[in-house]
Amino acid sequence: MAGSRSSSPNSNSTWSLKENKMFEEALAYYGEGAPNLWDKVSSAMGGTKSAEEVRCHYEDLVDDVKMIESGRVTYPKYKTQGFWTGG
Repeated sequence: MAGSRSSSPNSNSTWSLKENKMFEEALAYYGEGAPNLWDKVSSAMGGTKSAEEVRCHYEDLVDDVKMIESGRVTYPKYKTQGFWTGG
């Protein structure tokens, strides 16, 4: 997968792996409670995404985590042999 697409109606942008990594690093650096967080994350990403796009992306990720934790998302069936299992 080369990137992700936000499902928010306010953001139709595609996020590259690099942008996702910059987003994660900036969010970790500033912390979720920082004032003007979305502006700071947007700036840390070099302005490739607006503060609104950053906020929507975060909200989409939070929604995804909630769905996973609630059990509403089924886990894929992974191959049981190979590199990770030593088989």
